[in-house]
Amino acid sequence: MEVINAIGRRKSAVARVYLCEGTGKIIINKKELTEFFPSAILQYVVKQPLMLVEADGKYDIKANLDGGGFTGQSQALRLAIARALVKVNAEDKKVLKDAGFLTRDSRAVERKKPGQPKARRRFQFSKR
Repeated sequence: MEVINAIGRRKSAVARVYLCEGTGKIIINKKELTEFFPSAILQYVVKQPLMLVEADGKYDIKANLDGGGFTGQSQALRLAIARALVKVNAEDKKVLKDAGFLTRDSRAVERKKPGQPKARRRFQFSKR
């Protein structure tokens, strides 16, 4: 099997994933998964698509993560892994889509507007 690549985005985080057959190692920015994401919750989020299609120990994953915070990065990585799994096996698409792992979460921070302290907050109104 050749190397399959996919991309995932969330907020301002971008994850590029390279998936190939192997023993289930996940390397992120040249670090192990447990080293890059010490939180068990974030490790679970990353492994969700693999566990759903029972491919937890079948593939080696190398990922480049850039931008955003750790939550956005983990969710971008989840999307990229799910997209790569669909490229490997098209029958997994329905299961992953029903679980919501193939949907790009487009919510991002709203920009700050001029004349306001934040995006929607306005300065206190004074009548006099």
